[in-house]
Amino acid sequence: MGTLYVVPTPVGNMEDITLRALRILKEADVVLAEDTRTSGILLKHYDIQAHLSSHHKFNEHQTAETFARRIKAGETMALVSDAGTPAISDPGFMLVRACAEMGVRVECLPGATAFVPALVASALPCDRFAFEGFLPQKKGRQSRVQALAEEERTMIFYESPHRVVKPLQLFAEVFGEERRAAACREISKMHEQTVRGTLAELLAHFNENEPRGEFVLLVEGKKKEKTSKSEKRIINKQS
Repeated sequence: MGTLYVVPTPVGNMEDITLRALRILKEADVVLAEDTRTSGILLKHYDIQAHLSSHHKFNEHQTAETFARRIKAGETMALVSDAGTPAISDPGFMLVRACAEMGVRVECLPGATAFVPALVASALPCDRFAFEGFLPQKKGRQSRVQALAEEERTMIFYESPHRVVKPLQLFAEVFGEERRAAACREISKMHEQTVRGTLAELLAHFNENEPRGEFVLLVEGKKKEKTSKSEKRIINKQS
């Protein structure tokens, strides 16, 4: 039986890849790529001669079981996405699940993913957080955000540049304009930037400065309301 290796690839800087990841990509019988052209650039950069095969969101329903059976029959495959860790807001989950159901060995290598450096750089609480990935583009977006109105953990969202302002407006409406937030873009690239402030301040910034690059949006969770001394005395009497 072979192995499925889930291999994180750089989200920006080509140097953000591990030595183990490079070895696996060299040794794999097949490298499954979200976009063979994008992954081909990475492989060429490191002089890796690998057989590339497409595995993306438009065909993974059809290909996941087929690839899982091939791995079970003895092939070793490395799964990569265009950037970051596969299956995290990227294709890959269905293949991992198909392998698990067939008893195929799956190893996920540690490595690059966009939201972790964004969370740390945001200066928002990072001991507990809720990763929400991409919001629905149209139907369900508002109800999804409203469902998070009482969330006390830092919330993390992915967004493309031409849709940054609209979710910030929605966040301000649901969470309040004074809720603290951060917008991180182009992580590990030349023009990496983190904008911090209230939701109102972030909106003002991006209304004046055109959003560019891939974004991670972070919003502070709802703060717990402090119980007054008189309320504590009442609670103690009742208990």
